[in-house]
This record gives sequence, C-alpha cells and structure tokens, in this order.
Amino acid sequence: MDLFGHVFTTLAKVVIAPCSHNPKSSMPIDGGKPSDDLQHSFNLAVEVKKLKQAQQTHFRLEIGELLRVRGQVKTSRQQREMMASTYYKVNDPVMAVQIEWMSDVLQLYREFYDKPLHLQNISASESPITSLSKATQIIKDFLEQKAVSKFRPYDIQDILQPLFPSCPEVAPAGQEPVAGSSTCQQLHVLLKEALQLLQDEGVVYRKVKSQDEVYFVTAQDKDLLMAVKDIIREDSKREKYQEKGCHILHILSSVRQRHSMNVSKAVLELVLKSLECNSDIISTRDNYFTYFII
Repeated sequence: MDLFGHVFTTLAKVVIAPCSHNPKSSMPIDGGKPSDDLQHSFNLAVEVKKLKQAQQTHFRLEIGELLRVRGQVKTSRQQREMMASTYYKVNDPVMAVQIEWMSDVLQLYREFYDKPLHLQNISASESPITSLSKATQIIKDFLEQKAVSKFRPYDIQDILQPLFPSCPEVAPAGQEPVAGSSTCQQLHVLLKEALQLLQDEGVVYRKVKSQDEVYFVTAQDKDLLMAVKDIIREDSKREKYQEKGCHILHILSSVRQRHSMNVSKAVLELVLKSLECNSDIISTRDNYFTYFII
C-alpha cells in the first residue's frame, strides 16, 4: 500500500461472501431455434442478454477475486481509518498484476521501510529544525526548574547563548544587540521561533498582546487554573451539564470571557490535564469534564 499524504492505493482480496443484485430481464427472450434466414441477423434480445451477462460478470464479486482500492487515510477519535472511495475488480488470470504489485512492495521495503533511522550528529552547522528543537527544550527545562510564572524574552535569551558560541555577551535588558553581529541576530530569531512553538504547544501564552511582551507559563499560572476550576464547578451544577459535564469548547469560551481572550485550546488542554491529575475535575467522556465532588 502506498501512502502519499492522505491518499492510498492498494490491492485487496474478497474474503467475505459478496452480495450481488441479479435482476431478471424484463425483456422476454424466445428460446426457440431461429430460422435459417435469420440465424446470422442481429437479434436485439440476444444482444441484451449478452450485455447483462457481461455486466454481471464484471460487477459481481466472488471470494478470492482481486480488487484495486483507492481512498483516503483519515483520523477519527485519535485512530487512523482508511476510507475507500473507489474500488473495482482487476482481471488478473495469470497473476501478472499481483506479481508487479508485490515487486513494488518489496522495493518500498528495501528503499524505505527496512532502513534504520539515522539521526544526524549535532555539530556547529546544525540545521534550523535541530536548533529550534534544542532551544525549545532548553527553555522548557529552565521554566520548570526555576518555577517561572511569567517572563519577558530578554529574561531568558542568555540561556540560549551556548547554542551560538561566537555570539558576545547578551546586551542588557531593553538594549538592542550590537549592530552587524549576524550571530546575535540569529539568536534573537531562534528565541522568537522557540517562543512561538511553545505558544502553539500551550506551554506559554500572552495574556495581553502589547508591545511589552510578557509570557505567562501555563503550569504556573494559578489565576488561570482557578478560573478554569471555577467555571467547571459552577457550570456542572447546571441541569444542562449535570449528566455529561462541560465540553472543552464551552470551557474555552468561558475562560476567554472571564480570564483572557488569548487563551488557546492547547493551553486549556494542559490546564485540564493538570486539574484532572490533581483530582480537582474528572473526565466523563472524550472532551467532557465535570467537577469532582467528594
């Protein structure tokens, strides 16, 4: 099976008893022997019967017959599903199609599937993706070890300096870096990209977007944790949410009205996970939460 993005094409064998529709012909067919002068003439009834038989032979599926299936790979409820949109029977009496297909599969395994994963050695000439991943992890570890609740970019930019040994000491807070220093410019760009990635993951967020870039650490923001907890506790008492709890989108809408419009779904998911680990709330079903009452 080939997967290009979300599209797949594969061969399949019919392994269940097929269901077929075999309607009776509404056109009567004379079963008698035709006369000699009409034996070689065109007989509409006979041709229609041959056409129907050909259609039945083409569309009727028997156990063990070969199919070519095309469709899409989708994700539903965190599980992959292959949705077949087109399939048709393959006429392969000498198994030529299957042999060719198996040859392609063997080639795919030799060139891709069976090859071990080789990670590039970290060097001075790291790729941007590797540098971004290291910078993100460095910031995560720093925020966790120091229990930082909020910060500004220039508060943490010095911890990324080991990634750029040629960069001089970082300028004091509020001052611009030395002009013409391309390495220091790269450090600032990397810091900006790492903070954006942390926001996408929900680790940090900006409560108010202004020129003064203040980032709040989700795990250490007690006000946000309390706001989410209060919303779930209050709304769980309402008749509408008593049985199945509050949906995550309802909680997100309430948090944005009460706490900050810049709270993302990723941020809320981390908060809900923390509250659930502390037994403050419980998950009644997928993406539904209610207040835990002792």
